[in-house]
Amino acid sequence: MTSREIAVEITPPDEPPLSASLTPSFDYTRSTGPVLGAFFTGLRDRRIVGTRDSAGTVHVPPVEFDPLTRGPLTELVEIGAGDGIGGVVVAWTWVPSPTDLNPLSSPFAWALVRFDGAGTSMLLPLAADGPDAVSTGMRVRVRWAAERSGRVHDIACVVAEGVVAEGSSGEGRDDDNNTTVDAPSSDASSSDPVTGIVTPIGLAVTHTAAPAESEFLRAIVQGRILGRRRSNGPEVYVPPRDYCPSDGVAMGEYVQVADHGTVTTFGIVNVPFAGQQITPPYVTAYIMLDGADVPVQHLVLGCEASEVRIGMRVRAVWAPESERPASMKAITHFEPSGEPDADPAALAGSAELADPADPAIPVEDTP
Repeated sequence: MTSREIAVEITPPDEPPLSASLTPSFDYTRSTGPVLGAFFTGLRDRRIVGTRDSAGTVHVPPVEFDPLTRGPLTELVEIGAGDGIGGVVVAWTWVPSPTDLNPLSSPFAWALVRFDGAGTSMLLPLAADGPDAVSTGMRVRVRWAAERSGRVHDIACVVAEGVVAEGSSGEGRDDDNNTTVDAPSSDASSSDPVTGIVTPIGLAVTHTAAPAESEFLRAIVQGRILGRRRSNGPEVYVPPRDYCPSDGVAMGEYVQVADHGTVTTFGIVNVPFAGQQITPPYVTAYIMLDGADVPVQHLVLGCEASEVRIGMRVRAVWAPESERPASMKAITHFEPSGEPDADPAALAGSAELADPADPAIPVEDTP
């Protein structure tokens, strides 16, 4: 064995790792500006609007700046209105098994469609009986959603030309994932232009915890905080790792640490944000638990935000035992313990050991 080689003995865990389905999501909110605002307003009113660049190309969806001169584009071009808007499929791919996140419940194609009068293509769902009914170069027409609010989903899908006659209705999905039918519209529209859009963004994943993380989560449900000692040193990491971040060697024994600790550094959250569960101002802090050598991040409540300080002694406030999840939410927050402050000089540099990938960091209340 050379000096650069490390021998690691992997011991199978006593219990299977924990896993859970996670669905992180948020509503992305943005203002549209005059160009995109005109596009989304048009969709709401069953019209498709693009912008013309210096070379005469009409962009659908519209772009705000000229791709050739980089100057702002202000000339809006309406390429069509109502059910008569048609185009050509430039490219496509078949979706045999749609998910809840897809715009159609039945198998469909994602297609790049270049509408008549446009020089660029737009990605849209294409409703068809099967992949044999789809081809590059086929003619398609717009099928509008039943309820339109000024978003890209106001176009429910496109269909092969001839499938939907002029002025006929179309299918889409409502908020309950049901098929909707678009009744004939008189093209009457709201006088208010679209100035902002909200786009829900989400991701469904299954997280499988590593063996050490699983042990930590099982313990925290029981009201205990587990750390793990390095094999090549006395330091205790909380939450425990499977392998030491400093030398890559398998970690050693598990160690139970206290649910009291010391604030090593902190930040005051003053700005409200979407999904926030606590009214600002409040504090998120790194806390060095007694018996640990790496701080964890959590909320410090139970006092004015201005009263939190480095060296302040705090204690965990646990959720009721019957309500504790296998996460750091088993501890709702930390609060002042009333003990004398620790010497801040003795804590210098401790926050530098904090791991930004620490699974103990509470996500929802950290901006």
